[in-house]
Amino acid sequence: MSTIIIGAGHGGGTAAALLRQNGYEGAITLIGEEPHPPYQRPPLSKGWLKGEIEGDGLLLRPRDWYAEANIDLRTSTRVVQIDRATKTVTLSTDEVLPYDKLIIATGARARKLVLPGSDLDGFLELRTIEDAEAIKAWFKPGFRLAIIGGGYVGLEVAASALKLGAEVDVLEREDRLLARVAGPVLSTFFREEHEAQGVRFHFDAVVEGFEGLDGQVSGIRLAGQPVLHCDAVLVGIGAIPNDDLAKAAGLVCNNGVVVDGQARTSDPDIFALGDMTQRPMALYDRSVRLESVPNALEQARQAAAAICGKPEPKPETPWFWSDQYDLKLQIGGIPFDVDQIVVRGDPATRKFAVFHLSEGRVQAVEAINSPPEFMVGRQWLASRREVDSVRLADVSIPIKEV
Repeated sequence: MSTIIIGAGHGGGTAAALLRQNGYEGAITLIGEEPHPPYQRPPLSKGWLKGEIEGDGLLLRPRDWYAEANIDLRTSTRVVQIDRATKTVTLSTDEVLPYDKLIIATGARARKLVLPGSDLDGFLELRTIEDAEAIKAWFKPGFRLAIIGGGYVGLEVAASALKLGAEVDVLEREDRLLARVAGPVLSTFFREEHEAQGVRFHFDAVVEGFEGLDGQVSGIRLAGQPVLHCDAVLVGIGAIPNDDLAKAAGLVCNNGVVVDGQARTSDPDIFALGDMTQRPMALYDRSVRLESVPNALEQARQAAAAICGKPEPKPETPWFWSDQYDLKLQIGGIPFDVDQIVVRGDPATRKFAVFHLSEGRVQAVEAINSPPEFMVGRQWLASRREVDSVRLADVSIPIKEV
């Protein structure tokens, strides 16, 4: 019995460990394109950029753990083909490896801008340690960084860049920050927080191209606005699932590899997990593609349990987090079909929560420096209990007594 895991990121590395924890005694081969063992990506935009985390501080497990667990970890290695008929994978070295079970955990890649001048030097993205190191090399007092995209990664990098003395402009195509992932209350709060720190925002910004000097990007051409001068550009406009291998193998894909509640693909011997999957979300009666560490870990538990013949793990409610300055944002759920928004607490205190309701039931909670509201909100989300919105807004009533 052998299992191959394609993708040595957070999800793939965790799946390998969980197989062993669940008593799997067969061969495990963990294959990753990067030169590192599995590591945490979220700190790249925060602690790593600011120099608070260095060396092996990002690693999920010590380097020698994999050999001790009898896991064949192959870094700097790429899988070029999956052959479902022969149950083999072919590596870029032309080596062919057989499998009984296969887990695909290839993640997602940064969406790129293809515009006049986008081939100049000075364009940055943040997905890997190498990306983060390249960004750190640019940061110095007075450095002018332009960030295209007002999402979480862009805002986290903006906060880190300011701490290192850079000047930061954020360009967003929509009329507010976090437009695709958060409500207006949170958007306004983060805009005001970042502006107070010195970030300059440009909303309804349509990028038409880039200007350069000696092969290096030096400015951004915007529709109806003056050229925005900069020393480098970080592009943070979303991610594309790395499902090319799966598509070529004939697996069902739809904005990611389609999986069931056990992370199983359309092939019963192949599983997939993480950012590159389209998964069912019974809580909302729909399928979604989630880009978060908790989602990848949940699917790793599902795949490991299925392969080891263990009971299917209890479904979790989706959750996310972001750290910016001294702000801890925790989000539970996804605001689908919302008909009422309740703000608990005063945003001016920098400690509050926003509850998104549908017919009196919590669909999502966004909590700033408010762990109790986040935890209780997730419990309500899972239980589907109705909540009294008047009592919820009343901070004199403890959240557990609402």
